[in-house]
Amino acid sequence: MFRSLICRSLIIHKLKPNISSREKIRTFHVSAGLRHGEYEWMDPKSEAEVVNITYVDKDGKKTKVRGKIGDNVLYLAHRYGIEMEGACEASLACTTCHVYVNHDFVDKLPPSEEKEDDLLDMAPFLKENSRLGCQIVLTKELEGIELQLPKATRNFYVDGHKPAPH
Repeated sequence: MFRSLICRSLIIHKLKPNISSREKIRTFHVSAGLRHGEYEWMDPKSEAEVVNITYVDKDGKKTKVRGKIGDNVLYLAHRYGIEMEGACEASLACTTCHVYVNHDFVDKLPPSEEKEDDLLDMAPFLKENSRLGCQIVLTKELEGIELQLPKATRNFYVDGHKPAPH
């Protein structure tokens, strides 16, 4: 689509070089962006970027992962096969990435926004340290964070739907 807009603009400019500014078609630049979770599949470029994180599954099994600054913990979990669903793909429409944040790290996270709080109110097994994994982006301050998955989640988006990582 982007190429077609540029081509259309160039064609019109060549056909009508004296076109008024009001008649000109505006062009725009689109940066090559990353798809949902693609960034998390990239390894850190240096040790300074590394953020170590531990996921604890519903059975208590701990999985240590080397993430990096800027990783979303939902998509990072997908990369390493952690059973964190994320049915709405981080669009804040479900609670399937519900996690319990280790108490030492709760205050290091930015405060939750109203939409996240509203969804968490519907999450089963809600605790005071509950957050949605899709809303947690790693910073160096979160080095060593431990996230525990609840015993169960409920998919309000499309019950039973399990998306595959991109």
